[in-house]
Amino acid sequence: MGIYEELGVRRLINANATLTRLGGSLLAPGVAAAMEEAGASFVELESLQRAVGAEIARLTHNEACYVSSGAAAALTLATAAALTGTDPALRARLPFTDGMRNEVIVHRHTRVGYDFAVRMVGVRLVEIGEPGRETTAAELEAAITPRTAGFFLFPRCLEERGELSIETAAEICRPRGIRVVVDAAAQLPPRSNLWDFTRRGADAALFSGGKGLRGPQSSGLILGRRDFVEACAFHGPPSAYIGRGMKVGKEELCGILAALRWYLNHDEETELAFWETIVERVIAEVGSLPGVTARRIWPSEAGQPVPRAELTLDEAALGRTRDAVHAALLQGDPMVDLAAGPGTTLIVNPQTLYPEEIDPLITRLRAVLT
Repeated sequence: MGIYEELGVRRLINANATLTRLGGSLLAPGVAAAMEEAGASFVELESLQRAVGAEIARLTHNEACYVSSGAAAALTLATAAALTGTDPALRARLPFTDGMRNEVIVHRHTRVGYDFAVRMVGVRLVEIGEPGRETTAAELEAAITPRTAGFFLFPRCLEERGELSIETAAEICRPRGIRVVVDAAAQLPPRSNLWDFTRRGADAALFSGGKGLRGPQSSGLILGRRDFVEACAFHGPPSAYIGRGMKVGKEELCGILAALRWYLNHDEETELAFWETIVERVIAEVGSLPGVTARRIWPSEAGQPVPRAELTLDEAALGRTRDAVHAALLQGDPMVDLAAGPGTTLIVNPQTLYPEEIDPLITRLRAVLT
């Protein structure tokens, strides 16, 4: 009996996304072994953090790297670093920011719920831009005040939403000492994003360790300019300040390094081709059912180059609603989690599926939809 069975927790087929509530992703080959090895010895943690960071920076063609306890923690540390740098007196005052540069500019139409990780440092978000049109450089310049500490971008890469480019943002912000930070938590693939955002001018790009990298879910990466990454580390543990609770253990440090090595060496084209075959099978075998129409959609909800299968349900013909179908998939055996799309659609994402899960997934979909 496995640990999940012992605890009465059901396993599921994740055809939704690399969601935190579903455990992110599955560990890449070699990650669990690296974590087990790390857990067998004591080590001076700051030395290990520096060594792992230096190796990840080298592998990703960045000046520096800090391993955080997830992408949300990376947002908090990056915000704190933008406000205080490495000033110990200012660090000790957070999240009370009166008298500091305590404004962060964001695009109004790209804000996400996770920006609380920015606001919790004590900053005020200043919004620019509107949905449906291009944001101009003049809007950014007009929003900058003597209190501006950073400009944070939340891109969806292949989904054009009219944001200012990183290059334009860096050209405006860098001479003023304003940090440009890219929240790229879910922006893998492609692997080139690990160095592309910073090469284009961002002070730092932040990634989740437990999504496309398939590392420990409670890990993340801050990649970028050395001075800024060092300022992020300045706020992290073991210091007793705003980042104290954002601990990264020796197991996660070694695990994310193993995951990154795997990710940089795995065949991205073969993986993308595998995802396409899953989408084709779902469209052919599920989209042929009465009351169901299927099509390939691209890119993913996060703007990644990942194909997905969209199932549009004729609720009258099926005699049940989209939500009832969704609930039935979650209640059956095996339990299946899909994304609920717009209208009466369900979306199958192949990114979190594995070969042995394809037949059971299609069997469950056909059974529930018949």
